Amino acid sequence: MIPLPLARIAEITSGALAGMADPRAVVRGPVVIDSRAVEPGSLFVAIKGERVDGHDFAAQAIEAGAVAVLASRPVDVPAVIVGDTVAAMTGLATAVCAELPATTVIGITGSAGKTTTKDLLARLTARIGPTVAPVGSFNNEIGHPLTVLKADEDTRYLVLELSAREVGHIAHLTRIAPPRIGVVLNVGTAHLGVFGGKEEIARAKGELVEALPADGVAVLNLDDPLVAAMAGRTRARVTWYGRTEDADVRAENVTVDERGRASFTLRAPSGAAPVGLRLYGEHAVENALAAAAAAYELGLPVATIAEELSEAEPRSRWRMEVTDREDGVTVINDAYNANPDSMRAAFGALDALAGDRRRFAVIAALRELGEEGPALNEELGRLAGGAGLAGLFVVGPDADPILAGAEAAVREAAGRVPAVGVPAGYAGPASHAAGGPPGAGGPPGTGSADSLSPLSAFGDAPATGIQGATRVSHAADAAQAGAELSALLAPGDVVLVKGPRAAGLERVAAALLGGDRR
Repeated sequence: MIPLPLARIAEITSGALAGMADPRAVVRGPVVIDSRAVEPGSLFVAIKGERVDGHDFAAQAIEAGAVAVLASRPVDVPAVIVGDTVAAMTGLATAVCAELPATTVIGITGSAGKTTTKDLLARLTARIGPTVAPVGSFNNEIGHPLTVLKADEDTRYLVLELSAREVGHIAHLTRIAPPRIGVVLNVGTAHLGVFGGKEEIARAKGELVEALPADGVAVLNLDDPLVAAMAGRTRARVTWYGRTEDADVRAENVTVDERGRASFTLRAPSGAAPVGLRLYGEHAVENALAAAAAAYELGLPVATIAEELSEAEPRSRWRMEVTDREDGVTVINDAYNANPDSMRAAFGALDALAGDRRRFAVIAALRELGEEGPALNEELGRLAGGAGLAGLFVVGPDADPILAGAEAAVREAAGRVPAVGVPAGYAGPASHAAGGPPGAGGPPGTGSADSLSPLSAFGDAPATGIQGATRVSHAADAAQAGAELSALLAPGDVVLVKGPRAAGLERVAAALLGGDRR
């Protein structure tokens, strides 16, 4: 953060100094909302949450070296008192960004892949100037201004994720840090129930390109029709990326190795170079292309972009983390979040990485899908049930639609292919014996496979080297799933762990790996 005296912070936030705060005392950063992250010179923002009130930690923050607390009530320590601490922090971030004219702001949005794209692009921009980017997914009304406030006079690139839970959210975030380059990845079904339809999701994502200046650049995915249509909503120049030959920056000759990592030729108007990704899953190609297109607009040579993309390792936690245990079991921890699009990509990555090895999956019901939630979760179950798994664990509440879809898909597969499965004699306390006659072992209301909707949101289940009867089980929580699955695994097995953030499925991966592994 640029150094600011408390008097100036009070002026920006329309606050009042209290607690014997010295108006000349200078905040040099960082601005934090966790008292444990305070450093000498910090500003601690006290936010009242559902379970924790930051005001209760004001004294602790000052003892750790904070210059003052941004608070909404007196806290008996040096403070700037404001009406709303989140709004005040937003105003402070807006003012700080306005004082950084040499900083190029790059915004990234989309239904899936924002964090991976942000990590890749931040690596690329770091080649040409000091870069600030959020840790993990700091992309909402709190994380966004916190990231902006990390920038200072030396920052040349500010790479930001922009998330939306309703129309108007992205427009709000762009007013805090006006972008010069806007990257739109895709329009999927994340938060479908909140928005009410993909068209409304596209409307919200398109607020990013609407915020670009006439001399800015909109980096758009030509392979996604709803994203491509956003070209008509911006004054900025448009550069296209994708796999089609009409894209300005595109991937050619894509291949995937036995570990599920993609290689391709990166082609741009000025030339081409080979890329071999270390990221897992073919869907990472689109993320890499988006980052490459933005970096190309900043003047990086194609060869440099390809080199950096080929060396990039996963940076953000619980996103396609692939770990091999000493006994040869491979755990794919993609538990940070989930929606229909990312679920489909995760099962594709599992298929590519597992090959002819025995595979398991631990998933949970997708959320925020509105009235279509039950149908989409049933389709998820059909995807999982047709993925050639030896065992599927569905964790937590609202599992019935997934179980119904999975069992229907397994029954279909059992009629076509000889069964293989988990070790003989296993029957967990909440197991459903899929593979029997229609409706056997399924939850109440399970109908025939013919009555189920097609996999419109998920596509076809990936072709697998292992087919047969999948043991479909319901686990009350992550602890139960981890314990039961641990008893089934044998050397060489592959496990996918994937679910919405609230399900906490990273605990399953931690249990399988013997600790909280990164």
